[in-house]
Amino acid sequence: MIHAMLDAQPAERVMLITGHDTRHSYGKVQAGSSGLSDLLALQGVRAGDRVLIVTENCARAIIAIFAAARLGAWAVPVNARLSDAELDRIIAHARPRAVLFALGGEGHATRHEAHAVDTGAGRYHLTLPHASNPSAEAGVAVMLYTTGTTGQPKGVMLTHDNLRFAAKASAELRGMGVGDVVYGALPITHVFGLASMIMAATHAGATIRLHHRFTPEALFGALQQDVTILPAVPQMHALLMQYVRAQGFARLEGSALRYVSSGAAPLDPEWKRAAEAFYGLPLQNGYGMTESTAGIAATRNPIGSPDISVGAPLPGVDVTLDAPGADGVGEVLTRGPHIMRGYFEASRDTAMALRADGFLRTGDLGRMDAEGRLTIVGRAKELIIRSGFNVYPQEVEAALNEHPSVAFAAVIGRPVDGNEEVLGFVQTEDTTLTEAALMDFVAKRLTAYKRPARIIVTERLPAAATGKILKHQLLGVFADLLG
Repeated sequence: MIHAMLDAQPAERVMLITGHDTRHSYGKVQAGSSGLSDLLALQGVRAGDRVLIVTENCARAIIAIFAAARLGAWAVPVNARLSDAELDRIIAHARPRAVLFALGGEGHATRHEAHAVDTGAGRYHLTLPHASNPSAEAGVAVMLYTTGTTGQPKGVMLTHDNLRFAAKASAELRGMGVGDVVYGALPITHVFGLASMIMAATHAGATIRLHHRFTPEALFGALQQDVTILPAVPQMHALLMQYVRAQGFARLEGSALRYVSSGAAPLDPEWKRAAEAFYGLPLQNGYGMTESTAGIAATRNPIGSPDISVGAPLPGVDVTLDAPGADGVGEVLTRGPHIMRGYFEASRDTAMALRADGFLRTGDLGRMDAEGRLTIVGRAKELIIRSGFNVYPQEVEAALNEHPSVAFAAVIGRPVDGNEEVLGFVQTEDTTLTEAALMDFVAKRLTAYKRPARIIVTERLPAAATGKILKHQLLGVFADLLG
């Protein structure tokens, strides 16, 4: 059970640092989760019931996750920034016995007529929308709803064993231990933040400097204090570098940082070199997804390595390619103790994702090199076929990202006259950057069929709480500009 990792740590050790340097010991979190589990039990929560936690990153949310685990109930952490309609769909789908509203969830709490409760570990608002209805699925600890889901929500069931395996693998990969301070701005409602940050640090007895939302200012301040491990996504790194340059510095100085990682989006060589020069450390890359409890593969490269793969499979993880083509590209399949139990009450979706031999179909396209390192070239559904040629969005994004004024880029395809055209979208703070200038820039880097038909230049691209670009929203958000 995941709470065994929490209970194994000395009570006096600092687990969380929140707000204005408020320190929460492991003992405080242990006691808080025990008290909240008692309260939930009195409210009729049973093993197999779902406990929805509407929140942003905060100590109360972490306490609630472990409290549900103590009862054998499932924690269902949900981002408080969801719209009313999105939250209502998840509540209808998960049928939770209890809904807890914590940081950022106050507006939703009012609408759901939740009442305040206090366990001594902080105040929550609580409502009981459904009778106890335990699932027959055994061993599930957490259910996460996948980023960017449209229509009917899809709940990914992750077991205690999944999370303990992911915690150990992530902690060992980073050499994480007592004395480390992990920067905690990745949302705990997402698998990257939950497994690779919260669970890994708990397994290792490390401290998490927890932030409810990412800002480059807060990250810069934390790096001037005590942070030693920075798990992030490329957009977070890019915004930090922009911020530091705006303060008149060329690179990060005076930091205790020793490990920097990037995940949830591809890297390109130019950007990786710039990031390593900024940090003075190797930038490690990784690959995973909600259905694989985050980790599938990761790099262990020295600084300056030209490798932009996502590395070799983690110990205990199998990776292979399904039906690779002449270019060596095939769908990435993975198998091992990191694979989800399935999708909640969606046997057809589960059967489509999980093969009879235990391999998960990731939906990602990749190739393996002679050293067994995996490179992701894009999503199978995002492959653009232009005039009979395959165009991988990652390659076009890499060309756009080479421009010094581009913070990050996203590329999609759009059907047009029996063909597909390539569309580029870039985020920048440079108000003088034009579409024409970017067209000229990529023309020197891409063959004709890979070049975007249009490049939209904007100050902000639609993104999830993790910073991951929501590509499915691009056509709608920029419809007026695209015509």
